[in-house]
Amino acid sequence: MTLRIALRPAPLLLRFILPRPSLLLHQLPTRRAGHGPGQRVIHCMGHQAGATQPPTPPKTIHFCSQCAGPVDLRFVSSEDRWRHICSACSHVHYINPRNVVGCIVEHEDQVLLCRRGIQPQLGKWTVPAGYMELQESTAEGAARETLEEAGAAVEIVAPYVHFDIPGIGQAYLLFRARLAPPFTFAAQAPESLETRLFPLEDIPWNELAFSAVSLALRYYVEDRRSQSWRMHHGVIRKQAGAGPNDPGSFKLTDYMGLPLGAERIQTQA
Repeated sequence: MTLRIALRPAPLLLRFILPRPSLLLHQLPTRRAGHGPGQRVIHCMGHQAGATQPPTPPKTIHFCSQCAGPVDLRFVSSEDRWRHICSACSHVHYINPRNVVGCIVEHEDQVLLCRRGIQPQLGKWTVPAGYMELQESTAEGAARETLEEAGAAVEIVAPYVHFDIPGIGQAYLLFRARLAPPFTFAAQAPESLETRLFPLEDIPWNELAFSAVSLALRYYVEDRRSQSWRMHHGVIRKQAGAGPNDPGSFKLTDYMGLPLGAERIQTQA
C-alpha cells in the first residue's frame, strides 16, 4: 500500500511499511496475584466515591462559544471531574489533551535534529514535531511538521513511540522516517535556528529540549544497535513545576515495548 500526499510548498511521500500481524510484548510487568501471565493492569487515576473532591483547576474559559454567556467552573459528580459549563445555555466546554506528532528522521546512520528558534526551550535540540491539525492523520501531521521545521520531505517507515504526559495534557506520537528525494533539509524560520544530521554517538543529550524526545532517542539508539525495532509506549510522570527536560524530574511508567517484526513487508496498491 503506497500513499502519496502532496503538501505545498514541496511534494511529500509517505510509504507505510506494515509489520507482521502477530506481535508480542517485549517487556512484561511483574506478574500480580490473580492475573494471568502477560496481562497488564492499568489502574484508573480518577476520583473514587467517598474520596476527597479533587482540587479546583484553573479556570481557562470565560465565555461560551455557543451563546457568549458567562462560563462557570463546576464539579460534575457523575463524571468525577471539573467542567467549564455555560451558566446561560449549559453547554459543556471540554478541554482535552493535545497530540504532538513528529518524526525521528534517519539518513546514512544519522538522525536529523532541529535547534528550536521559539519558546519553550529556545536554542535546545529536538526532533521535528508539533501539534496535530484537524483533518490530518498522525502520520500526515508528523510529515508536515518535518517539512515545516526542517524543510525535509520524508518517507514514513513505522510508528515508534507513544508517550502520554498527563501532567501537561499531551500525547507524543513519533514515527521513524527516512529522508526522501531530493534528500535535502534546511532550518525553517521562525521554528528552527539550525537543522543538522547527528551520528548516534554525537547526539547532544544534555541539550535536548523535551523529556519525551530524550526518551525516544535513547530507545532509538538502543534499538538501532540491537537491530530489533520496537513500538514503545509509556506514561511520563513529571514532578510539579518541573521544566520540559529537567534531569531527574520525570519517570516513565506503564512501559510496553512491542517488536515490529519484518518491517519491509508491504503491498503495492
